[in-house]
Amino acid sequence: MENNRLILTQKLTKIYSMGQHQLYALKEVDLSFGPGEFAGLVGPSGSGKTTFLNIVGSLDIPSKGKVEVLGRQIETLSHKQAAELRKRHIGFIFQTFNLLPVYTVFENVEFPLILLGVPASERRQRVMEALEWVKLADRANSRPSQLSGGECQRVAIARAIVKKPALILADEPTANLDAQNSHNILQIMVRLNQELGTTFIFATHDEKVIGYLKRKITLVDGKVTKDEIFSSPPVMEGHHESP
Repeated sequence: MENNRLILTQKLTKIYSMGQHQLYALKEVDLSFGPGEFAGLVGPSGSGKTTFLNIVGSLDIPSKGKVEVLGRQIETLSHKQAAELRKRHIGFIFQTFNLLPVYTVFENVEFPLILLGVPASERRQRVMEALEWVKLADRANSRPSQLSGGECQRVAIARAIVKKPALILADEPTANLDAQNSHNILQIMVRLNQELGTTFIFATHDEKVIGYLKRKITLVDGKVTKDEIFSSPPVMEGHHESP
């Protein structure tokens, strides 16, 4: 990968056919991301944020243009190769948590490691380490129905980070959380970004999330209209990290 670059998009375009009409979700987007970034795609609903994450996460392919993720050309991957890329190198965090209700917290977080064939003893160590990161080790045997929304999102973060991926894609991760839980979740993500060097890319229009970003990319009607880098995140004035 050139200059240790994780992601490069060149003239990335995504078109959806709607009957006789064509809807441009993304229009010739040129972006690159390096290791350890804490970046966000911001803009109104329908601006192309989620579409961009889905393509970078190998869940979708571009209509036109080039997308390179961890040295692989997304548009050339088979379904099996795309699944392997996601399994090994990319973590996802969704606004709806997507936890498996019949599994315990431990089992939900363990699942990606089972797919990777990690031995049981190592799985236990890594799952408990991930749950410690999100301060939920004491809820390892609980089921999602026994947790609050904030706790469910922390489990989702633990599941995303347990394999220590190079990249985590977070789509509106605070949409279903109140302000305090949102800040708690974001502080965990900032700490993981700093301690593990994992690149985080958000799709959001939540001002709370935007306040933590080190890089803010504005999308309007599928086009990048602004790309701002902050020397330190412009966290909301008056908000302080709780102990």
